Amino acid sequence: MGPAGDAARPGRFFGVYLLYCLNPRHRGRVYVGFTVDPARRVRQHNGGRKKGGAWRTSGRGPWEMVLIVHGFPSAVAALRFEWAWQHPHASRRLAHVGPRLRSEAAFVFHLRVLAHMLRAPPWARLPLTVRWLRADFRRELCPPPPPHMPLAFGPPPPRASATGRRAGPLADPESEPDQDAEASCALCARSFQDEEGPLCCPHPGCHLRAHMICLAEEFLQEEPGQLLPLEGQCPGCKNSLLWGDLIWLCRMGAEEEEEDLELEEEHWTDMLET
Repeated sequence: MGPAGDAARPGRFFGVYLLYCLNPRHRGRVYVGFTVDPARRVRQHNGGRKKGGAWRTSGRGPWEMVLIVHGFPSAVAALRFEWAWQHPHASRRLAHVGPRLRSEAAFVFHLRVLAHMLRAPPWARLPLTVRWLRADFRRELCPPPPPHMPLAFGPPPPRASATGRRAGPLADPESEPDQDAEASCALCARSFQDEEGPLCCPHPGCHLRAHMICLAEEFLQEEPGQLLPLEGQCPGCKNSLLWGDLIWLCRMGAEEEEEDLELEEEHWTDMLET
């Protein structure tokens, strides 16, 4: 399979979190948000608007970040997830989720919505991790997340360095393919364009390099009708590969510079309809 669920991952971090209010006057309130840096974001929420926190949380702290879902392939994907979690009644993908009951706490309701989101397309096929940052807040999700989504505890692991060849940390540096083999897709034999990076098998001794669409079609032969693979067998070395790990490892060699910027949902709501 792929790397362990709690191992350091390459590429940028995109997470959607759940805050819980510990203030006795507002205890039980929750807030859903997006972040690229969980530790910094919770400090901003507790610091108020002047420190970069959201107006809905300002002056109502302290807030505790108890849960975060991460592993989204892009900021836009995470922001769409955030918007749907905040507005389940307005999301066409969550029409089957009933409204909040009178006797239902906000925290319990948000976990119920999350459980259904993780089982609904397109999120059900993303390589997401559900991470409890406070184990004492943990509740069983019903329905449970798909088998490929690990359950983790504690702060997110540090991101891996983007140095090294694109094939990833398992590659054998003494066993390199020739330049002609690297220049074309192993599945369709067409050359790679400058703007597209190939997907590479991370297993030692395997030099598979393929277009993303070619490898996706290869993996989806076992799942006709789907658009996004979950996992498949490498056509070169025959090892099992998780699609999410392949995408992360591809980004490892093409990671853009970090932007020291938090994206607030108030600026994106009109743009991101789910």
